[in-house]
Amino acid sequence: MASILLSLNTQTVLPLHTKTRTTKTTLKVLRFSHKLPSSSPFYCNHDTRLHLRCQTTTGTPSTADFAVAAGQDRLRKVPIKNIRNFCIIAHIDHGKSTLADKLLQMTGTVQKREMKEQFLDNMDLERERGITIKLQAARMRSVYENEGYCLNLIDTPGHVDFSYEVSRSLAACEGALLVVDASQGVEAQTLANVYLALENNLEIIPVLNKIDLPGAEPDRVCKEIEEVIGLDCSNAIHCSAKEGIGITEILNAIVERVPPPRDTAAMPLRALIFDSYYDPYRGVIVYFRVIDGNIKKGDRIYFMASEKDYYADEIGVLSPNQMQVEELYAGEVGYLSASIRSVADARVGDTVTHYSRKAEQSLPGYEEATPMVFCGLFPVDADQFSELRDALEKLQLNDAALKFEPETSNAMGFGFRCGFLGLLHMEIVQERLEREYNLSLITTAPSVVYRVTCVDDDIVECSNPSLLPEPGKRRSIEEPFVKIEMLTPKDYIGALMELAQERRGEFKEMKYITENRASITYELPLAEMVGDFFDQLKSRSKGYASMEYTFVG
Repeated sequence: MASILLSLNTQTVLPLHTKTRTTKTTLKVLRFSHKLPSSSPFYCNHDTRLHLRCQTTTGTPSTADFAVAAGQDRLRKVPIKNIRNFCIIAHIDHGKSTLADKLLQMTGTVQKREMKEQFLDNMDLERERGITIKLQAARMRSVYENEGYCLNLIDTPGHVDFSYEVSRSLAACEGALLVVDASQGVEAQTLANVYLALENNLEIIPVLNKIDLPGAEPDRVCKEIEEVIGLDCSNAIHCSAKEGIGITEILNAIVERVPPPRDTAAMPLRALIFDSYYDPYRGVIVYFRVIDGNIKKGDRIYFMASEKDYYADEIGVLSPNQMQVEELYAGEVGYLSASIRSVADARVGDTVTHYSRKAEQSLPGYEEATPMVFCGLFPVDADQFSELRDALEKLQLNDAALKFEPETSNAMGFGFRCGFLGLLHMEIVQERLEREYNLSLITTAPSVVYRVTCVDDDIVECSNPSLLPEPGKRRSIEEPFVKIEMLTPKDYIGALMELAQERRGEFKEMKYITENRASITYELPLAEMVGDFFDQLKSRSKGYASMEYTFVG
């Protein structure tokens, strides 16, 4: 018996333009003790050299390897017909961020060693709470039928308080992945987000996530989507983002079913700003989607709403970190930095065009967000008032739904009255101000605005009890009402109706969506909902019910 110790070193060489891989193997003898017969596959003619008779084979690489290699090449330009802009919409906790992670990994956009869970959620708050607060964009490259495609993904939040973020990202896309949890089915935010997507005429691809769970019922959920939303689910994709099942099918479906952007590269530049943030070193950084024309590094650009002009010092794409490029054309999503010092110059929803060749008409932009919940923010130390104002301005750049105006109080001194879309939004803004800008704040209890009609037909809006006219001068007081739709399993209908009646709610309608789930609609005063209504809804339905509300007047 001969004992041989070998060290084997294998390298895989994967050229980008071929689909086969070559394996180069070097064999090093560490030690062997015995002469071998010349007929054996290992035979020795010297004591120190070993010959190995072997065959070399070339195999086909796995799809994953090939995708990763293509992903490294994602800055390469593709024709406009090969660009796909899409976003992911879903209810809270249905697996949007996990799916986004998997897409980034499968397309090789993020290396395996850099990967972490919820890769796109880059705020500490988002990681702690496990929710998405900000929309995030990422550019990926995918190869389909030997052609390179550029996929621009926008991950959106799922909570009702951040629906303004969702509506902004939908305006920058042509398609949407509708992710539904295969064990929980259609929920309130699923419906709300689908209607937002349909208003923007997006192509919707239904995706059933978490099919690996023991409680998953994909067929029941498919039926539910067809009945409730009216989407055809015959070609819905079954996937599990955690296990990586069905991810390739999703990438193929995006290429096949999402329409490409219109080819308008020859027209004057028009780009829609869908997000922005303040960088202390580079000023305001603007995220935009080019609708018409093209933009090059160093161009003189003009913001149509604020009527200011700057030079684009740096433009690039988000992949998911910022990567510089020389030019972007119609259909692409990117960022620009132009040493913009003033926060008010680059507002979300504004149109960017060339200074020398201005577009005739600006893009429609976004509707203004209407704040629902108001509270007073006061600095603990009165000297921090100006810092609080700067912080609010910078935060408003990143969170366009935030509204604020100065306010004075006898007890607290100078501060701001801020408007938010909901209680969670209020909590997040307060926490971000304290963390990111090192402020210590006092928050007053949330309240709503009342409208008072006086005897002389004057109308006064009161957000503070001290502003209320005297009883002799007022004819009527009106308060804001909301229409609230609760989706719940049938076992909790009684408890939720009782809750709404206690809160001065007016019953409107109840309908069964499927045999086990009902939708209950009420109209109730916003002041009653501002408190702990949502917490009560969750505790009375053991967390199964979900809600969605709209302002009625």
